[in-house]
Amino acid sequence: MAIGALIRDLREARGWSQGRLADEINSAFGTALGREYVSRWERSKVSPGAFYLRCLSAVLDVPLAALEGEMRRRTFLSDAAATAIAPIVASDLLSAGFAARLHGGPAVEEWESRLDAYGTDYMSLGASDIQRRVAGALVSVQQQLDEPRLWGVAARLMTLYAKTFPGSDGSKAVQWYRMAAEAADRSGDDESRIWVRGRAAIALGYEGAALGVADVLADQAIAISGRPSLGVLNAVMGKAHAAAIRGDRATTLRLADQGRRIFDKAGSHEQTSDYAVPWWRMNVFLSLLLARLGDERGAMSAQESARRELPAELPRFATHLEMHQGLMLARSGDPSGGAAYARTALNALPPEKHSLTLRLLMSEIEKA
Repeated sequence: MAIGALIRDLREARGWSQGRLADEINSAFGTALGREYVSRWERSKVSPGAFYLRCLSAVLDVPLAALEGEMRRRTFLSDAAATAIAPIVASDLLSAGFAARLHGGPAVEEWESRLDAYGTDYMSLGASDIQRRVAGALVSVQQQLDEPRLWGVAARLMTLYAKTFPGSDGSKAVQWYRMAAEAADRSGDDESRIWVRGRAAIALGYEGAALGVADVLADQAIAISGRPSLGVLNAVMGKAHAAAIRGDRATTLRLADQGRRIFDKAGSHEQTSDYAVPWWRMNVFLSLLLARLGDERGAMSAQESARRELPAELPRFATHLEMHQGLMLARSGDPSGGAAYARTALNALPPEKHSLTLRLLMSEIEKA
């Protein structure tokens, strides 16, 4: 997507006119930008320079690196190769890539089976372990993108890979989510297109990171099809978390109710996959959402419902629930006690089970 289209999407996600965007920049930075100049950016008649990229990053709540990434216009393959090379040994990376090209690589059905395994592994492995595994898979699958279904495989792999980077860092997570959306579009499969965007939205919203991007991706998912599905459920809950962090209680509660209705029609029976949203996981979403609103009774009810059905082999999510209690303590007027409670819960989880999301949650609690 060109930088102009990205600016337009982020502006529209906030419900702003071009004039409002210009006014927000002028108010924050003392500039004299006019609506016409914003229009020229969005029509790609002129590109914003370094100063205005920083302004846009601030007022649209999007990482500067994401805007700069659009300016660089890297291709999918070069981006994928450049980013994936870091976590694994270069010689192994080259070998995997060339082997896939020379020998055809796994069949589509085998790739889809691997996807299922990665989705389950993500729920129990630490970020570094899943990052190494998915990076190697990405290098292989990019050699086989000769049919639409493999673009769908690549899109879901890229979404998992994005989640191993903190969304608040912006540069890598957001780049990968946007590439995953583009890859899903190439698959021609609406289910993949919706799921990838919705999963990115809930990941960013839950982390409290790049909320402008979360809103844009969620809105795109819903625009493809509003029919109840896991992708739409994730999109709606991602928007709910973004609204909660911005302090918009009415919108948060409206979206939470909408999410509950969608869950009733599209919730999962699968319990231990990142591609699923069973009852316990829906309640994890609600637990943090209501804790962010300061709704202690609602948050506790969601936590109790989640604990009743949370699989014992997923201790990381039990830690999430404990840390949500720490957030409630902090928001109720005991910031030091809340932070201590959350830190104790995090330290009780073996370090190899930690996720970047838990670390970001700890940071949010300490700042509450």
